[in-house]
Amino acid sequence: MTDPLEQAAAAIPRAYPGPGGALAVLREGRVLLRHAWGYANAERRIPFTPRTLFRMCSITKQFACGVLLEEFPDPSVLDGDVRARLPLLEGAAPGMLHLCHNQSGLRDYWAVAMLHGSPVEAPFGDVEAAHIIGATRSLHFAPGTRYSYVNQNFRLVSDILEKRTGRGFAELLRRRVFDRAGMESAFLAADTRAMPDGTEGYEGGQATGFRAAENRLLWTGDAGLGASLDDMIAWERHIDATREDPGALYARLSAPVVFADGARAEYGFGLHRAQEFGHALTGHGGALRGWRSHRLHVAAERLSVVVLFNHLSDAHAAALDLLAAALGVPRATPPAPPPPPDWAGAYMEPETGLSARLDLQPEGRLRLRFGHVAEWLVMQPDGSAANGRVRLAMTARGLRMERPAENLASLLRPAGGEARHDIAGRYRCAELDAELTITDGGGVAYGAFSGFLGQGRMELLEPIGPDLWALPCPRALDHSPPGDWTLAFERDDAGAVRGVRVGCWLARGLLYAKA
Repeated sequence: MTDPLEQAAAAIPRAYPGPGGALAVLREGRVLLRHAWGYANAERRIPFTPRTLFRMCSITKQFACGVLLEEFPDPSVLDGDVRARLPLLEGAAPGMLHLCHNQSGLRDYWAVAMLHGSPVEAPFGDVEAAHIIGATRSLHFAPGTRYSYVNQNFRLVSDILEKRTGRGFAELLRRRVFDRAGMESAFLAADTRAMPDGTEGYEGGQATGFRAAENRLLWTGDAGLGASLDDMIAWERHIDATREDPGALYARLSAPVVFADGARAEYGFGLHRAQEFGHALTGHGGALRGWRSHRLHVAAERLSVVVLFNHLSDAHAAALDLLAAALGVPRATPPAPPPPPDWAGAYMEPETGLSARLDLQPEGRLRLRFGHVAEWLVMQPDGSAANGRVRLAMTARGLRMERPAENLASLLRPAGGEARHDIAGRYRCAELDAELTITDGGGVAYGAFSGFLGQGRMELLEPIGPDLWALPCPRALDHSPPGDWTLAFERDDAGAVRGVRVGCWLARGLLYAKA
């Protein structure tokens, strides 16, 4: 094979190894590549084909917003419906557009489920979702001011659509999107326990082996789409065929979005907006334990890429490999990095109350632990560290962190120092009606959450600073766990612990009082 695109496609199965997968590349509505390999179910020896049904997961969000725009061209007419779903919320409620743009200020319900003690493979369906959503009393930022990824934003979209139209979400998807785009086998795969054609998702890796992943979530507008590679090809062809119509569905979904202060937002209507290889693109990924997918669309080039893995390899990176080949752009080798900074260490971000830990890594990189996954930054010639989404730079006033996609820029506060160990006890969050238990296990601190969903497992706490600790959450209900919970302890005038403020990027600012 001499064609760079064919070479890139041929390299994907070994570069991102797993039981099976599929990919497609289209230009100007024409399929350049349509390829599947391996097994949809390795135990039953069911081959992975372009017609294999696949869990598209969060790629669903753009389709939920598509139905919304078709049924209600002005989504703000449903703002009252959103307010009604949050009966206990104190203060201003988010509007429907805030939900669509992940600017609602709600805490992600799968993260909050872990605060309620949910076991990792526990059932989570309509009852559990309604309980967490309906019990919301506060937001972790004012609607429209920041970005935070929140799955129930899109469950609320689909629930409200069903209530307002009197039709099931599956029917709305079929009538409003699937039939028009020619997505013949696409359907609402709400129950994550099994797929009708036997396709399985797998955890693990080549070194440790693969095993079928167990999921027991019930999804709707947040992540419920089931579709084949051929269905996604039909979607990309529909986008290209309607590209000249400013009123076409994808044109409306990919229209510019802003925050309340007018700053440009990089997320809207279930789509990320980004720049790659000098080209503007829209797209989204999807993930559940055992499943990874990603789609990208470069409108100016009329170019689309779709990647599906029934394992946990990085589908986004694979999609970028294919996009670079299709554009004829080599994946650049970074230059030798400048010397590492002297400001690595532990910090606190004041607005979110979250710890920000910076560790020096090989090849001049920095690992930032702040969001729900570790972020890798590269040293820049000006002494800053950046990765295209986050920038850290030392200023005369201190270390500044800029996160444009979240509309967040702030000075980090140093938080290093010897941790104080007098933190054992029971802590209760009145807002959630949930508890945090911290124990001294032979001179070592452990902690766990509990609530209406059960009793979480005890985890070894990691000291960060004098009254700052991290409680790990490496596995959760969703594929993407909350990551580390920041525990920021508060003391009374006598120096005794009186409470702890708990948060992660997906769910911040919850106060637990010591019982």
